[in-house]
Amino acid sequence: MRVQGDMAVEHVDVVIVGAGLSGVGAACQLQKHSPARSFTILEARDRVGGTWDLFRYPGIRSDSDMSTLGYSFRPWTKAASIVGGGEIREYVEDTASERGIDQHIRFGHAVLGADWSSADARWTVRARRADGHTVEFTCSFLFACSGYYDYDRGYTPDFPGAERFRGDIVHPQHWPEDLDYTGKRVVVIGSGATAVTVVPSMADTAGHVTMLQRSPTYVASRPATDPFVAQVRQTLPEWLANPLVRWKSVVRGFRTYQTARRAPEKMKALLRKGLEAQLPADYDIDTHFTPTYNPWDQRLCLVPDGDLFTAIREGRASVVTDHIETFTETGIQLKSGAVLEADVVVTATGLNMRAVGGMNLTVDGTEVDVPNTVAYKGMMLSDVPNFAFTLGYVNSSWTLRADLVARYVCRVLNYMSRRDHQVCTPLRPEAPGRSPLFDLSSGYAKRGDDVMPKQGSTAPWRMHHNYIRELLITFRRTALHDNGILFTSVSPGAYFPRAGTSADTLAG
Repeated sequence: MRVQGDMAVEHVDVVIVGAGLSGVGAACQLQKHSPARSFTILEARDRVGGTWDLFRYPGIRSDSDMSTLGYSFRPWTKAASIVGGGEIREYVEDTASERGIDQHIRFGHAVLGADWSSADARWTVRARRADGHTVEFTCSFLFACSGYYDYDRGYTPDFPGAERFRGDIVHPQHWPEDLDYTGKRVVVIGSGATAVTVVPSMADTAGHVTMLQRSPTYVASRPATDPFVAQVRQTLPEWLANPLVRWKSVVRGFRTYQTARRAPEKMKALLRKGLEAQLPADYDIDTHFTPTYNPWDQRLCLVPDGDLFTAIREGRASVVTDHIETFTETGIQLKSGAVLEADVVVTATGLNMRAVGGMNLTVDGTEVDVPNTVAYKGMMLSDVPNFAFTLGYVNSSWTLRADLVARYVCRVLNYMSRRDHQVCTPLRPEAPGRSPLFDLSSGYAKRGDDVMPKQGSTAPWRMHHNYIRELLITFRRTALHDNGILFTSVSPGAYFPRAGTSADTLAG
């Protein structure tokens, strides 16, 4: 420890930023595969859960099944595959409690920034506590597990006349606990994953819910409880059922995505067939559920048990495809001339992206321009030493990649210990060519291009949104010491303790 004013500054081997799904998972992997490392988790909120603690809007749930959203080391064993946000948060909290990870979490610590010193081979991390005081920690390795969007504010366009509206306007990211929409007219602006979740949930108690969209999104129904999974769990022992269920989901997702990219017309026909089975015979599918882009140019939205389509069939919800002209005192006037009367308007218009949790990073006094960095294996920043971040797939469950990244960080740490290296620095690729990390045309992805790191044109600076490839090749078969990273020593054995455990050998 060193002294900062009247306070001792704590040093740990690894600081993990964020106690959500990624952060708790990273700590569990570190505890198992790099047990010689000391660590702490800095969490801005007062509870475990991250995303699943932040969002409280009606119907909040995952659009990934729990066999892959759950951790590989703690399989989800309940019958339902698609579950609500509360259940996901409890799962993360239970995982942290069972493994003692909760004892390492500093709640109410919002990380502001971190400064790397090459002379000391360590980071100084600044965090603002809930009481307003700023404190510091030092660490040898900094691991950002805080997702990629702005927790403070969601994305809301400037709607003409919004100030005139006499009803309630709410964004799902900031849902008021006391909002009562019983029997009221609700308009939900948007057509993405949040909108297709909020609409059927609110339709259970609202007078009527209208989903107002500028353009349609591909939407598919999926059972909340997979009959195959239920049967497997009833007939096979847990040690066999768990990996079988997980890999069934992985392969299904992989095949769906590959079909969409390689045979888009076939996928369009399959999606259309599903819609025809769920919606009334005379429903205008072309207008409301047929996008102009190909499947998986933007994320495909899943609705459990077709709840959105049920609400539409029963007349509790409807879809309007049009553009907003202006808000009025009592609703929204559309460019077509139609008016949607409303008591509540929900702006399910998306998120703002924020790289590495919004931390301000400096290396030897020079600020890191994150959007100008190149991501090494989609998890480290070029020219930024001893730093990693978790970034999930756009076409598969977030946790699939979070697990891989955390295990790889353990491999790197163990490699450094065995060779008395204190510093690992990803290098900027010499080859030209930069592209976004997300190959999507979605609004949030396009907005994120200005704040997120980029990827290069060749390995190891390419991020492949392909779990099977990354599992078998990128994070397992490739050498740790390649042409994309530099390992150096400052003072042998000074900061990373040598570790010779079997777990260390396994992870290295």
